Amino acid sequence: MKYAKKSILFFLLAALPALAQQKITLEEIWGGAFRAKGMDELSAMKNTNQYTVLNANWNAGTAAIDLYDFATLNKVGTLIESKNFSELKQGIDSYTFSKDEKKILIATNSNPIFRHSFTADFFVFDTATKKLTPLTDNKVQEPTFSPDGKKVAYVYDNNIYVNDLAEGIVRPVTKDGKKNAIINGVCDWVYEEEFSFVRAYEWNATGDKIAYIRFDETEVPEFTMEVYEGSLYPQPNTFKYPKAGEKNSLVSLHIYDVKTNTDKEIKLGNYSDFYIPRIKWTNDAQTLSVQVINRHQNNLDLIFVDANNGTAKVVLNETDKAYVDITDNLTFLDDNSFIWTSEKDGFNHIYLYNKAGKLVNQITKGKWEVTAYYGYDKKTKSVFFQSTENGSINRDVYRIGTNGKNKVRLTAQTGTNDATFSPDYTYFINTYSSAAQPTTYTLNGSKDGKQVKEIVNNNALKDKLAKYNLPAKEFTTITTEKGHNLNAWFIKPADFDPKKKYPVLMYQYSGPGSQQVANQWNTTNDYWYYMLAQQGYIVACVDGRGTGFKGADFKKVTYKELGKYEVEDQIDAAKVIGKYAYVDPARIGIWGWSFGGFMSSNCILKGADVFSMAIAVAPVTNWRFYDSIYTERYMQTPQENAGGYDMNSPINFAKNLKGKYLLIHGSADDNVHVQNTMLMIEALVQANKQFDWAIYPDKNHGIYGGKTRLQLYTKMTNFIKENL
Repeated sequence: MKYAKKSILFFLLAALPALAQQKITLEEIWGGAFRAKGMDELSAMKNTNQYTVLNANWNAGTAAIDLYDFATLNKVGTLIESKNFSELKQGIDSYTFSKDEKKILIATNSNPIFRHSFTADFFVFDTATKKLTPLTDNKVQEPTFSPDGKKVAYVYDNNIYVNDLAEGIVRPVTKDGKKNAIINGVCDWVYEEEFSFVRAYEWNATGDKIAYIRFDETEVPEFTMEVYEGSLYPQPNTFKYPKAGEKNSLVSLHIYDVKTNTDKEIKLGNYSDFYIPRIKWTNDAQTLSVQVINRHQNNLDLIFVDANNGTAKVVLNETDKAYVDITDNLTFLDDNSFIWTSEKDGFNHIYLYNKAGKLVNQITKGKWEVTAYYGYDKKTKSVFFQSTENGSINRDVYRIGTNGKNKVRLTAQTGTNDATFSPDYTYFINTYSSAAQPTTYTLNGSKDGKQVKEIVNNNALKDKLAKYNLPAKEFTTITTEKGHNLNAWFIKPADFDPKKKYPVLMYQYSGPGSQQVANQWNTTNDYWYYMLAQQGYIVACVDGRGTGFKGADFKKVTYKELGKYEVEDQIDAAKVIGKYAYVDPARIGIWGWSFGGFMSSNCILKGADVFSMAIAVAPVTNWRFYDSIYTERYMQTPQENAGGYDMNSPINFAKNLKGKYLLIHGSADDNVHVQNTMLMIEALVQANKQFDWAIYPDKNHGIYGGKTRLQLYTKMTNFIKENL
């Protein structure tokens, strides 16, 4: 009898570690329990071998811009602390330096407009006198210093102004700005969203000219969203939104002469229905570079404009059978020769051209992609870049000569490496992570990449997660029956038993050039997947054709057919997964957000015999409802390609629904309008199909704020547990 008691006690003690294993909760995920430490607003100085970091104390509501030395990593000073200025009681949201780095433009009390744009109260801080001066009495957009730091240009109510800081005089550059009609110096909605920039004006090097883009959106159709909170009657929010095939803003390029207070419109050439996605002054103060691309986005001209006489000359032309991606990597050398990135050989690589636009050299070559361009060191004639040479799911930092020789890999650890270089390119701060290693920040030398010193690590987070006994994210490739090799990852339960049959939830995004199968540290969603794995699910992710970093052909195969090959690949991958001995093929689900919601909707309709469950958050349900720049880049217009639009719209296949389907949208989504979900709902109703849906009032494309994400992921978790 005593022996039996000891045996029972021994058994209980042996079982304690498993019983005591911590389970991830949604409250932890969305409460920030697994948030990694970082370096906020890290900015390398230009004139000294130093960098700044915005260090915020969120509990105390204070923030400081601290200065550090690149060579030692020691903090050498604090430029400004918000607690010392009543004007900054809301903290510091962002900051930019003057060219001489003696003044700082500080944003506080910011109000978002769309995804990137915002208005804020801006102040000019003099680092020598420690004086903080309001830029203007109004909330404004996109202020920038003139090169000499004596003036600041900004946009207010769609007009550009110049504030002469010394004289205290504000002069208007434009006067015709009007809401939903004329915009000067900042982008309209679709440029901001799809060309990813807001400020559409630039000072030249001598500060005597300002080039800007003017948007006439008078004839662009309007979209209206109802705002429910804050008044007895819902209030309309109306803005210009060009859907596929509809009229875009008419854009024009202008150069304002600061000295003479005169404005000149630049005639770029014989273009019609075109975009100006980038403007940038060259090293010649009177020569402006302009990128002009046609509406189909398959013909791009790089144009040099003489600011004195307004003449325009095409120096480089790029064409593609599908589309040309816009580059932010244009870099001018001292003699106005320039560095450019292009996919013209089938992979994204770096090229050197002379000032006349003649090719000097292709700097990088190979069946791999340059994924970031960091800069050019004229002392050593070296270019620094990030690439996928070590595998499409990894990123490494490299140095190479402009002659294409002496390439050196500067990062040693396999995973995702990203760099912030010191002004003289002697050092770089490497941000590294992998699926197994939380983010670390280290100081490295740019000659050989050797680590000098660790700056920040997340060992405490790694130790904390050890208590949860999380499984490893397993990377692999899946070969479909059609012979396509696709990158994939799997998260299995920690106590995985190959003799059991598990349900599988597939996650994907699948948009053109995107990547979800990447060897990097956890996103917030990853913790949700680990939580589901703890509850007995396998979670999988497959990057199908159309996704990025495997060459132009792999990415652009979806041209004119968004949703055809991508959906085929998810269905075919699910069929492969369903044949695994440990998978229950009757319990495979799929989910996604935005483009991923478009995909998951199509998958459960076109793959009705493969997927038993789907969740679609903020989905496009017909590309006719989405914006012109994004949609037409990949689909041309609905007038030209009606079949491509209609044959890949889930609305047109609602009758095929067999499984469980959850449809979610925010009513104030300015990006993918709730119209997409409403018409999907109507199609399902008329097909007499049962489904679940949820609308989040006044929430945008991100569906967040307060407890929103927690409630949303609780709903999705419950739906998965009930239906998969």
